[in-house]
Amino acid sequence: MYKLIFEKKALHELNKLEKQVKQRIWSKLQDCKNNPFRFLEKLTETQGFKLRVGEWRVIADIIREKEAIIILRVGHRKNIYDK
Repeated sequence: MYKLIFEKKALHELNKLEKQVKQRIWSKLQDCKNNPFRFLEKLTETQGFKLRVGEWRVIADIIREKEAIIILRVGHRKNIYDK
């Protein structure tokens, strides 16, 4: 089972969201812990993976050796890829 590791910025972005949205994202991340490659899609333009939760996106990196999912960014789909 993979473990979730949050970057400080990602945790801040997640905590700014509404409670209902935050719960949906958290639930989906828990599903990813068993088999991250089932839910996370490889990004084409840059390194990393994306998780789609409705209109929200989670940008993450997967370290197979350590069985860890590093959460890099959390945000709305229209501006998550800008930065």
